[in-house]
Amino acid sequence: MNMDKKTYKKYATAHAPRSPIGKNCFNAFCIGGLICAIGQGFNDIYHIVCNFSKEDAGLLASCTLVLVAVVLTAFGVFDEIAKVAGAGTLVPITGFANAVVSPAIDSKSEGFVLGVGAKIFTVAGPVLLYGILSGAIYGVIYYIVSMI
Repeated sequence: MNMDKKTYKKYATAHAPRSPIGKNCFNAFCIGGLICAIGQGFNDIYHIVCNFSKEDAGLLASCTLVLVAVVLTAFGVFDEIAKVAGAGTLVPITGFANAVVSPAIDSKSEGFVLGVGAKIFTVAGPVLLYGILSGAIYGVIYYIVSMI
């Protein structure tokens, strides 16, 4: 069968399953909100029960969420949650933790140095690089503007 690009796109669109956008948005909102509520719960426990300062409690809550996301990713549970939640798991800090750990777990069979060590920043590396670079550029611009 010989089709041009326009005809193929029309054919593919007609035969592709429809995505339940409303349901997906609802799931992302609820599960993403639940993750944030759990993070706030950790924050409150660290601040109120353990008597840490607000800043330290926030740091510990973030670290706890990252740890939980890494453990859930290692056991394959995070991917199952993400199938239902979609972007609801990507937006909080847990999504970033999953993005860092997933390539490392997938390449574990290649060894710790050439597998895990080389692949751990495959997805997160560009985010870190351009985040740090844009922060440095913003800092220089802010410094120059504040001198004027």
